[in-house]
Amino acid sequence: MEILEVKGRSVEEAVEIALEKLGADRDQVEIEVLNPGKGGILGFGAEPALISVRLTSPAANISTLAQLTVETLIRNMNANASVNIRSSEVVDNFETVQIDINGEDSGLLIGSRGDTLKAIQFISNLLIGNRVEGRVFIDIEGYRDKRFASIQELASKVAHRVSTTGKAITLEPMAPSERRMVHITLADHTSVTTESTGNGNDRRVTILPIS
Repeated sequence: MEILEVKGRSVEEAVEIALEKLGADRDQVEIEVLNPGKGGILGFGAEPALISVRLTSPAANISTLAQLTVETLIRNMNANASVNIRSSEVVDNFETVQIDINGEDSGLLIGSRGDTLKAIQFISNLLIGNRVEGRVFIDIEGYRDKRFASIQELASKVAHRVSTTGKAITLEPMAPSERRMVHITLADHTSVTTESTGNGNDRRVTILPIS
């Protein structure tokens, strides 16, 4: 089960914050007091209370579980970043949650060519999938949106070149979601078509002229 650490001016306040954050009732969690805190004198020397909270029964919904899971992964990576739910949508009893991550360690969490971001999303869905039906999509500082916009622009430019020269062009290897974006962007193009070739991490999209 995921563990959440929460601070408050007192243990009672920390517990209230934790329950609100988790969307859980008191009987759904197990609480350990890590630091009872102290008031200090006139505010000097004061220390916040710190508790550790573990869900002992399912949280109210996948959004709560998703946020807790991602926060736990980031904390275990010793990264400084905040996790927020952007949106949640239920279609045919299958919920999709969009999570945004922001913070000073965003670059570390994105990784080279988004590899760390992909790993965080994969692990998060693996953990969440063991408990509830649903899927989580994660973006960091708008990286995915910017990446997809860049891919759309690239696809359009390459398509124009292919239609002008009549010669096929193969793009660099891409993740499945990125290849899909190329196919979608050019699906209605009147002069070119697309196909995926290669295997595994070397799979890529080729843009070809329509004869």
